[in-house]
Amino acid sequence: MDVFKSPYADISNRKHNTWCRYTKRLDTYGRGCYHGCCYCYAKGLLDFRNNWHPEQPAVADMGNIRKIVSKLLPGSVVKMGGMTDCFQPIEGKYKRTLETIKLLNERGVHYLIVTKSATCVFPEYIDAYDKDLAHFQISITATDDLMGNRYETASPQSERMRAVETLYKMGFDASVRLSPFIPEHVDMDVVNGIECGKILIEFLKVNPSVRKTFDIDYSDYTHKYGGYMNLELERKIELADKLTDFDERSVGEYVHDHYLYFRDNYNTNRHDCCNLRGIEYSDVPD
Repeated sequence: MDVFKSPYADISNRKHNTWCRYTKRLDTYGRGCYHGCCYCYAKGLLDFRNNWHPEQPAVADMGNIRKIVSKLLPGSVVKMGGMTDCFQPIEGKYKRTLETIKLLNERGVHYLIVTKSATCVFPEYIDAYDKDLAHFQISITATDDLMGNRYETASPQSERMRAVETLYKMGFDASVRLSPFIPEHVDMDVVNGIECGKILIEFLKVNPSVRKTFDIDYSDYTHKYGGYMNLELERKIELADKLTDFDERSVGEYVHDHYLYFRDNYNTNRHDCCNLRGIEYSDVPD
């Protein structure tokens, strides 16, 4: 077992996207993700250093996680699943995510779980979650299982849709995360039919690493920002407006001007594009 000792990061000092409210990241697995998403930014950051091993990810040192959690402030929010998915298959053996959730519950720290795995609704996890602290964003990238299998090896898209419906119906703070939103792979009627009241949209960001591994039409990605090519704002608005059957909608944006537009004109909660339930705010990120 390869163990890594730095599972925590605070990325609030980034040059770009400093308006993200939840900059504290806790990864239970690292240096690789079995899901192998072709558009993965983490892979691009680590692969060239020969530090990306998707079939044998490193496992977080539990002693370090205990130390980290003991220093987090009760009521604060930490994101789980930043650089790698915290529910990738290796979790079945090592249970680092399950043990971390229990520690966060004891400390009274909110945890935002971002995952492409239906494992998150297995009974042992449902039993462990604290409804006042647990927040979920279940990512889908296509509305057809065969299409999704072409570029990622996570749970089938249909299983993820059922997972977010399950969590939402059980009363958890759960959201569909259409991320990255790849328009040609998404049937809007299918997305609108997901039985969940919340959705978060995050559009694809394109750099040379993504172009090498992810074969789609990039002709509409003409807006350059922070080293990435993006869709133009008008196209993003057109696509976002087609998602009509959700009580609460948000767009999480990397491009600052686009973020300001969606914050002021689209997002249900202008204080927080993640739109987490039960969080107190004293400011609006700018």
